[in-house]
Amino acid sequence: MKIAVITGGSRGLGQNMAQHVAAQGHGVVITYKSRAAEAGEVVRRIEAAGGKAAALPLDVARSADFPAFAMALRGVLRDVWDTEGFDFLVNNAGIGTNAPFAETTEAQFDELVAIHLKAPFFLTQALLPVLRDGGRIVNVSSGLARFTLPGYAAYAAMKGGVEVLTRYMAKELGARRISVNTIAPGAIETDFGGAAVRDNPQVNQFIAAQTALGRAGLPDDIGGAVAALLGGGTGWINGQRIEVSGGMYL
Repeated sequence: MKIAVITGGSRGLGQNMAQHVAAQGHGVVITYKSRAAEAGEVVRRIEAAGGKAAALPLDVARSADFPAFAMALRGVLRDVWDTEGFDFLVNNAGIGTNAPFAETTEAQFDELVAIHLKAPFFLTQALLPVLRDGGRIVNVSSGLARFTLPGYAAYAAMKGGVEVLTRYMAKELGARRISVNTIAPGAIETDFGGAAVRDNPQVNQFIAAQTALGRAGLPDDIGGAVAALLGGGTGWINGQRIEVSGGMYL
């Protein structure tokens, strides 16, 4: 059994990714910041469907905690799967910040750097000794790194950085046969960013009108895509940005 570590797996896209990956027969370790009950429910659902999963606390904004997390992960891998390593890392955890460029504060900017750019860099670094050769890494970006909507200058800049980082990781980890790709969701109906796409009909209709397939995205669209990238037939895809947006702003 191969094992995936998915950050931010207690809700939203991370939860959906975990369920799709588990449905492929892989073990799953999800992380959560404060939603322990929700994370436990994700684990319960995966196990009820015949899979195997675990949850660990992790605040990705606190890079000083990454070595301790790596040790905790080693313990879970031994206790739950009787193994010393894992195969897939999905750097998914994130927050949404919507603020005009002229009004974005330094504190908001620094928080986005810590969560969306520094965390994928240094968490991956800390987990490299535990990640098996031949493994795969998926970094989550955003369609906003390609198209532009007012209010997301800082957020999108971080995701642009993630996309460049992905190519460098792919190049430097290639000697270990570790592939690294970016998945860039479009607008998805989740609670992310205040749940506007899911709960605001006007926003939802606006997104649908800008999308070639005529609707806003659903969590299953992204979870299924991540599971496919970790599947058996995609091992030769490497260093790529894969947008999963239904064709927004073509």
